[in-house]
Amino acid sequence: MTTGQTAGKTTRRNVLAGIGAAGMGALAMPALVRARAGMAHVVVIGGGFGGATAANYLRRLDSSVWITVIEPNANFTTCPFSNLYLGGLRDWDSITHGYHGLRGAAIRVLETTAQDVDSVARRVTLADGTVLDYDKLILSPGIDIRWNALEGYDEAAAEIALHAWKAGPQTQALKARLEAMEDGGTFVMSITDGAFRCPPGPYERASMVAHYFKTHKPASKILLLDSKESFSKQGLFQQGWQALYGDMIEWVGQTDDGQVLRVDAQAGEVETAFGTTHRADVLNVVPPQKAGWIADRAGVTDATGWVPVRGSTFESTLVPGIHVVGDATIAAPMPKSAFCANAQGKVVAAVIAAELAGREPPAASFANTCYSLVGPDWGISVAGVYRAEGDTIVEVPDSGGVSPIDADAAFRRAEAEYGASWYAAITADTWDAA
Repeated sequence: MTTGQTAGKTTRRNVLAGIGAAGMGALAMPALVRARAGMAHVVVIGGGFGGATAANYLRRLDSSVWITVIEPNANFTTCPFSNLYLGGLRDWDSITHGYHGLRGAAIRVLETTAQDVDSVARRVTLADGTVLDYDKLILSPGIDIRWNALEGYDEAAAEIALHAWKAGPQTQALKARLEAMEDGGTFVMSITDGAFRCPPGPYERASMVAHYFKTHKPASKILLLDSKESFSKQGLFQQGWQALYGDMIEWVGQTDDGQVLRVDAQAGEVETAFGTTHRADVLNVVPPQKAGWIADRAGVTDATGWVPVRGSTFESTLVPGIHVVGDATIAAPMPKSAFCANAQGKVVAAVIAAELAGREPPAASFANTCYSLVGPDWGISVAGVYRAEGDTIVEVPDSGGVSPIDADAAFRRAEAEYGASWYAAITADTWDAA
C-alpha cells in the first residue's frame, strides 16, 4: 500500500487523503480523517505482542495520533501455545490472529517489510521503496537466529534440522516430522545457553512432544541436550515428566556433556563438547539468537546482538527517539516472554501519549506470568512484578514466585485452565482493539 506518495515520500497530509480514498475513514474513529495535517505520526515496526499492543493502547490513549503498523504477515501465529499445537492439543487456527481489530480502530496496517531506518531524518524505508516520515518510532522486531554461532547451523541447515523458534511454517513442518517418525524413534533437542526467547519454551515443547508420543508412539524417546546447568521451573517440569511420562524424557545438563558444539543436519546428528555424537530421528535445534535484523539497521543493537533500553521508557540507550519492546530487548530481570512484550508495549504507549501531549510520562511498572503445560491437565507457572528505577529495571521484592512443588492434581488442573484463560485474554488484549 503506497497511498499518499509524493516524490517517494509519504507526508502526513497525503496519508490522511490516502486513507480516505481507501474507505477507512468510515471505520471506528472518523475524527482521525478530520484531524489537522500536522498530526503526529507514530510508526510501529512489528505486529506481534509488543508492537500490536503498543499501537492498540496508543490509540486508546490518543484518538488524534496517526498510527502505522508495518508487518509483513497477514496474520500473526503465536509462539505461546505453539507447543500445544505440536502436542495435538490445539489446531493451527486457534494460535493464529489477524489485524482486523487494529484496522477497525483506524490503525493503518501495511503488509510489507521495513528495510531501513534513518533515525536522524526520522524516516522508515519500506520494501517497495516507499518512505514514511515519523514523529515517534516503536520497534518490535522479535528475534533472528545467529547463523553459524553453532557450528554447522546455517540457514540451509535450519531447513533440515528445524528450530521452529518463530511460530510459522517450521512449526507445521516439525509437527509433520513427529507424525512421520516411526514409533521407537528418538526426538533430540539441542538447547542453547545465553539469552533466548521464552526460557521455559524448550521444556514445555519436550512435554508436549512427550504427550504426543505417549498417545501415539509410546516406545519413543526424548533426549534434551542442554548448554545450561539449570533451567526455568526445572523442579516442576521434572516432577511432571516423571509422573506423566516415566523415563521417556532424558535431560542432560552442561557438565554432564549436554552442550552441543556442532550440528550435522544432513546426518541428523549433533556432537557435544566431550566429543559424543547423538543421532536423532527428529532433530530440533534451539539455536543462539539475537534481535530481529531491522534493529541492526536502526543502529540500536550492541555487541550482544540485543537492544539495551532505558527501563523507564524503553527508549534505546544507543539511538534516542526509538523505543524498542519485546524479545529484542535487554530488559533483565524481565524474561523474553509474550506477557513482558505486552506489558512493555503498554508502557511505551503511555510514554509516547504523554510526550505528545507535553506531559511527564507515568512511572513504569511491569508484570509477567508464564504458564507452561506439562500435560493436558498439568499446568505450572512463574510470575514476577517489576518496576523502573531510573533507567534500570528491578524486580519488586517478595512479588511473584513459582507454582508450589507439593501441589495436588486439582491445583495442577486449575493452572492448566488458567493458562488457557490467560492466552485468550492476552491475545484479545493485543489484537482486538477496544
